[in-house]
Formats: sequence, C-alpha cells, structure tokens
Amino acid sequence: MGLCFSDLKLLKQFAGHPRKSEVAAGIEKSALGEMPNYVPGEKPTVPGHETVVRVVSIGDKVKAAKVGGRYLVQTDYRWLPTNTSASAFGYNFEGALQEYVLMDERAIFTPEGESMLIPVPEEFSSSALALVEPWACVEDAYVDKQRQTLKTDGKMLIVGETQVEPKQLANLFKSYGKPADITWKTAAEVDGLKDASFDDVLYFGANAESVTKLFAKVAPRGLYNIVQCGCKFGKLVMSAIGRLHYGAIRLIGTTGNDPADSMTAIPPTAEVRANDQVNIIGAAGPMGVMHVIRDLCLGLPGVTVFAGDLSDERLVVLRKIAGPVAKKNNVVLRTYNPKTDKLTEKFGYTVLMAPVPALVAAAIPSAATGGIINIFAGIPAQVSGEIDLDAYIEKRLYFIGTSGSTLEDMKLVLKKVVNRQLDTDLSVAAISGLDGAIDGIRAVEKNLMPGKILVYPQCRGLKLTPLTDLAGKLPLDNGQWNKKAEETLLEQFKK
Repeated sequence: MGLCFSDLKLLKQFAGHPRKSEVAAGIEKSALGEMPNYVPGEKPTVPGHETVVRVVSIGDKVKAAKVGGRYLVQTDYRWLPTNTSASAFGYNFEGALQEYVLMDERAIFTPEGESMLIPVPEEFSSSALALVEPWACVEDAYVDKQRQTLKTDGKMLIVGETQVEPKQLANLFKSYGKPADITWKTAAEVDGLKDASFDDVLYFGANAESVTKLFAKVAPRGLYNIVQCGCKFGKLVMSAIGRLHYGAIRLIGTTGNDPADSMTAIPPTAEVRANDQVNIIGAAGPMGVMHVIRDLCLGLPGVTVFAGDLSDERLVVLRKIAGPVAKKNNVVLRTYNPKTDKLTEKFGYTVLMAPVPALVAAAIPSAATGGIINIFAGIPAQVSGEIDLDAYIEKRLYFIGTSGSTLEDMKLVLKKVVNRQLDTDLSVAAISGLDGAIDGIRAVEKNLMPGKILVYPQCRGLKLTPLTDLAGKLPLDNGQWNKKAEETLLEQFKK
C-alpha cells in the first residue's frame, strides 16, 4: 500500500478530520454497531487507503468477494456522508496499514449494487495496482462534473443588501431552474439559520462581513453566488477555503447586478483547456509528479506545463521522470524554483499541491481571466483565509476542490494501467515494511522523498528504504520500481 499526505492529515487532525466523523446517513446504525472496523470520532483507527488486497477468509453471508481474490480497493464511500464530507476506508473505517484488515459488504456496496472491491489481474505488481487510487484522485480533480444549474429540488437562501430586481431573479430561475424552497433573509438575520443547510446561496451586495458569515450556510456541494451590483469590497475577504476541498462548495460572482451572469463562469468540469498555461505549485512532490505527468499526456494543443517546487534536488528527479513524457507528447515543460525563478505569466490553470491558505490567495493575482484554481491539497475544512474577492469576481475565476475519487475514476485509471498506457510505478520513490511506516509518514511530512512510499506489510523488519539504496540489490529498471523488483523483494521476506 502507498503512504499519502492525507494519512498525515488524519494523524494531526484525528477526530477533527471531516472523514473521521460518524456516518450521518446511508446505512442502518444497527449495522454499523456490528462492525468492529467502524471507528468514528475518538476511536483509534488504522490509516491506509492506497491498497490492493488478497482475500484470505470470508463470512457465510458474503456474496461478492472470493477467497484468493485479488482486489483494488475504492476507498471513498460517498453514499455514506459524514456531517462535512464522506466516509472512507482508512478513516472512519479501518484501513490497510496492517497485515490483515476486516471489511463488511454492507458498507462497501453502493446503493446501485456496485462493490468497492475491484477485481484486478495477477500480472501486474501490487504497487502499480495500489497506486491506481492516488492516480484516480488526481483524475477526479479534473473530470469532476460541476453543477451549472440551481438545485431545483434543493434549498436556496437569498440575502440582499442592495436592491434586488425581480426581473433578474425571474431570468435566473428561467435559465437555470428554480429551487423548491427559497428563504429570504436580511444580513442581520443570517446568524439564526442552520449552518450548511442551503444548496444555493445568493448574495446581493459587497459587505465583507456578510459574505464571510454566509459561507457557513452553504451546504456540502453547494453553490455560493455573490452579486456585487457595481460595488467593491475594497479589502480582503475572509473565505472558507478549506470547505472548497472537503465540502466541495463552489464560489462564483459578478461585478454587475445579474445573478445569471455569474452562472456562465461555471465550467462543465475542472479539466485543463486548450492553450492553458498550467502552473503546478509543489510539482515535485509525490502527488505533484502525478499531476505533471497527467497534464503532459492530455494531447491538447497549446498547453504549457510549469512545474514549481522549492527543492532543486526534487526538480532534478522530476525532470528525469517527466522530461521524456513531455518530449514524447510534444508539450513544453518548464520547471522552476520560486525562491530563485520569478514568473511573470498569467495562468489559465493553477494546481495547488500544498495545504496552505496563503497559496490560494497568491494564485488569484497570477491567474488569467477565466482561470481555474484547483485546490488539490486538502486544507482543513474549518480553516478560512483572506482572499482578494474583488479580483476573483472581476477576473471570473473558479475555485475547484475535490476529495477522493469515484468508482469510475478508479476503473478509468485501472484500464490505463492494464492497457499499459500508464505506468503508475513511475511514482515510487521508496519502500518499507510496517516497521518503517512511521518513518515513512514523517518523510511525507518533511517532503524527503520525490515520490510515493510503498509499504509491504508482509516484509517484517524492512525499514524505510529509498530506491537509490537498492541499486544492485533488487532488479530495478533504470532506477525505477517494477514487478520483478517487487517479486524479488517478497521472495526475500517469505516466512
């Protein structure tokens, strides 16, 4: 299984992590009470969500999983929501950083009847298959479909601090649908409303304090539309940046007085577009490398990928991995260190790989008009930060943030691996057994590895070992991890 920066976030936030809280719906509480692997809140858990498993035993009521079967685990249980996110394997359900893990079919089947255990072929390394999960999270960050309409079966809150023209609302509802439940409030009445309870929030005005308060009222996957009516905030506005990622809320606006104008800025997905200059900030880290490779392989005309990192050493490794990919796909790749290289370009697409609110704020002035800012790194859901909302709205920018992946994302990436269109092992930088897992998580925290760390629980006594230390000891392929190297390792640690 692979170690992830999200494991570190779970370690630090623990019960405060959005995915560690109790299941709010989607399954009977009595069933959850029968699952010892269900560990919400303050209960101890086992992390680990990038994994492939072998079934060694099943209960007499199990219908799908087979003893001896090899499965890729989709870990994102979106039909089992928590209060601010969704349940997940490795969070409020125990994960794979152990030799054996218990799973319950009542929790891993979607309402449509699909299992979160995806059968995988034997001819691929466990590492290549386990790393489908983080690659699927990368894929989801781009292909996630955006809601371009109002939620007609949902709840809408309208707050006006300037005059609201009835004809403009009529035009909005005619073009984008009318919510079933509409609540009108003044800014002074907002405090009495339940948090996270409105699918659409529509605000008319430019009062920074009112805008800040209204963020709390937006429901998960809700849409917040700010209509400035020709006014300006004139200062930075405290905004719920963390909920853009974990809550999947979306923020739009217009400098004018027509709320329908804001809606036109919503893209169908978060995908890179032709001729975008793409700026990946934190590009030489484990997940950043995946974004770079993915965006180099899009086949879109006119795309240039800027890959920034604070470590010159990691940039060297990135160029070694991504340089041939850029050349093969005839895409310009420019690596840079922001400490020494100052960029003057305006970016149509920005990807943030570090959970730092200041980076979100800094992405706004460097964005081109109509730019997408992808907040990939999960800033804690409760964290806010000041941003230039005047510039954000005037430039018609769009924040996107996703957490986890869908079953379809996993299947798409798995298909690329099976068809040998994608070698996920390119992102492996080190290996360990359970004995080295804590050192591995600390290495993730300190950005010590220019790629993913793979943990093999059966390799007892194996400490954290960079691939550079395995040259001549295992059959690496030009220094890269592969199935033969994995097989040789596992043979050495057979009981």
